[in-house]
Amino acid sequence: MKREAVAYLQAEHGLSEQRACHIVGADRTMIRYQSRRAPDMVLRGRLRDLANERRRFGYRRLFVLLRREGEPSGINRIYRLYREEGLTVRKRKARRKAVGTRAPILVEARPNARWSLDFVHDQFASGQRFRVLNVVDDVTRECLAAIPDTSISGRRVARELTALIERRGKPGMIVSDNVLCQENLAA
Repeated sequence: MKREAVAYLQAEHGLSEQRACHIVGADRTMIRYQSRRAPDMVLRGRLRDLANERRRFGYRRLFVLLRREGEPSGINRIYRLYREEGLTVRKRKARRKAVGTRAPILVEARPNARWSLDFVHDQFASGQRFRVLNVVDDVTRECLAAIPDTSISGRRVARELTALIERRGKPGMIVSDNVLCQENLAA
């Protein structure tokens, strides 16, 4: 990067090498340096070929394959070439696995046919967390209960649902995070 900046200042503005290096903040020996290392074209080609054969292999596994072929280069050199060739492997996104068959749950168009339970959480400015248990009638879209607290236990949920059922009557089913609770309500 600095080498290109010095070359630009020399070509476009007619500055001397010493002045251009001073402006860019580069050492003159770095600008004049010519690498004596032999070009890595054969190794680069073999690395590209292996990476195309085994697309999910990273530089470490490719290094092992090259080492088995008798390549004496170290892992740092292989990593540098791997990066320069742009062979980095992209991380896979996690796939969501479907559980069971997807069939829509038929709901009668009447109040109390199906309730949904959901927990919502947030935190105060002080950093203390709190949760809110929301109970919604899916047909009428009415919020039947919103119970806020810093901690809501299973017993508390059961107690609140029992009180709600006494006020509103039994629902046909209760859905909570894709879990259907229908058997216990029928009795």
